[in-house]
Amino acid sequence: MMANGGYPNSYYAATAVGLAAHPLLKGAESADVCVIGGGYTGLSAALNLAERGFDVVLLEAERIGWGASGRNGGLIGSGQRKDALELEELFGYEQSKAFWDIAEAAKAEIRDRVGRHDIDCDLQFGQIEGVHKQSYIGSSARYAEALAERYDYPHARALSREEVRKMVATDTFLEGLHDTRAMSIHPLNFALGLARAAQEAGVRIFENSRVTDYTRSDPATVHTAQGSVEARFIVLGCNGYLGKLEKRVAGRIMPINNFMIATEPLGESVARELIADRNCVHDTRFVVNYFRTSGDHRLLFGGGENYRRGFPRDIAAFVRPYMLTLFPQLEDARIDYAWGGTLSVTVKRFPQLGRLEPNVFFAHGYSGHGVSIANISGKIIAEAIAGTAERFDVMASIKALPFPGGTLLRYPGMVLGMLYYSLKDKL
Repeated sequence: MMANGGYPNSYYAATAVGLAAHPLLKGAESADVCVIGGGYTGLSAALNLAERGFDVVLLEAERIGWGASGRNGGLIGSGQRKDALELEELFGYEQSKAFWDIAEAAKAEIRDRVGRHDIDCDLQFGQIEGVHKQSYIGSSARYAEALAERYDYPHARALSREEVRKMVATDTFLEGLHDTRAMSIHPLNFALGLARAAQEAGVRIFENSRVTDYTRSDPATVHTAQGSVEARFIVLGCNGYLGKLEKRVAGRIMPINNFMIATEPLGESVARELIADRNCVHDTRFVVNYFRTSGDHRLLFGGGENYRRGFPRDIAAFVRPYMLTLFPQLEDARIDYAWGGTLSVTVKRFPQLGRLEPNVFFAHGYSGHGVSIANISGKIIAEAIAGTAERFDVMASIKALPFPGGTLLRYPGMVLGMLYYSLKDKL
C-alpha cells in the first residue's frame, strides 16, 4: 500500500518532513558524475561530489529514500557490522582500528550534516545492546574495556542484569552494553534532508527514472526509459535494489526483507518506562530485534526477516510476536503501522566497496548497518573520484565472496543458513 506521495505506507512516510517531488528524466543530460540510487549511498556521494565542484545528476527509480534508507530502524551504532574484536581476529589490530576510525567518521558525518543543514530527523543519542544468551555473559565488559584501552572510545560501559532491566522494561536481557555516543534518527527525514542539501549544492535529481543499462565506456551513457545521461563517472548506490543492473557484483550480495511495526501512541510515561532516555536498543540474536520510542511516544519495533521477493501478507501479525516476546505488557497495544524493506547482506557481513571500470564505483551490502556506513561510503567514493582513495582502499580491501550458487541458488542456501542461526538463537 502506498501512502504519502507514493512512498510505502509506514510510520516514517506518515511523519515525513519536507517531501518534494523531483522530475522524471526526459531527454539527454550530461554531467561529470551520474549517481544511480536515491538512498544514503547515492545522496551522500552526490552531495559530497557537488561540494567538491563536480556536476552531478542523481537518478532514482522511485522516490528519494524510497528503499531501505527510508524504512529502516534508524539505529546508528558504533563500529562496523562486525565488532572491533571480531575484526581484530580476522585482520589484526591495525586494520581493525582503521575500520573503527572510518565508522567513527561516519557518525560524525551524520551529526555534522544534521546540524549544518538543519535536518529535522529527531536525532537522539544512546544505544543499548541487550545480551540474550547465557554464553555471552561477560562479553559486554570485555568489549567496553577493549574499546576504551585500544580504540580511544570510553563511551561504552557494561550493564548488569539489574541495570539493563531499569533501562529497558524486558526480562529477556541477561546483561547489556550502553553506548552513549551511538545514535538514532528518523531515517526518511534524514534522507530527505540530504536530498535538499544536495539540490542546494547543485545536484540535479530525477525521480521515477529507473536505469535500464549503461555503457562500459569513458564517458559512459546511462539509459532510462525516457532519457539518458552521459557522464565521466558512474556511482552505483542501489544496494538491495541492484537487481540485474550489474551482474558482475549482484551474486556477492543477498537481498533480504526486514519488517517493522509502530504501536499507537503509548503516552510519555509508558514510553519512558519501556526505554529510559529514548535510547535505541538491539539484542544479540543473529536475526536481531531492534527498537526505540518515537517523538510521539510510540514503540517502533523491528523483528523478523524473510528471504524471498514478497513480504508477508500481514506484516503486523508477522512482527507482533517478536515484540511481545520482549514486551508482553504491550499485549493490548494497537499496531498503527506495519511495513517492510529490502536491504542486502554479504557473506562476511562486511560492506562491499569497489570499482568495475576506472570510472564505475559501487557500494552496497551493509548487512543491517547501513545508516552510518552507507552514508560514509558515499563520501568515500566521492573522495576517490576526486583523487584521494586512501579510505576507499581501506574499505575495498575486503573482497566480498560470491554466494554459493550465484543469484539463482543463493536463496535456498540462505534460508538453510538462517534456520540454523535461528535455532542457535533459541538455544
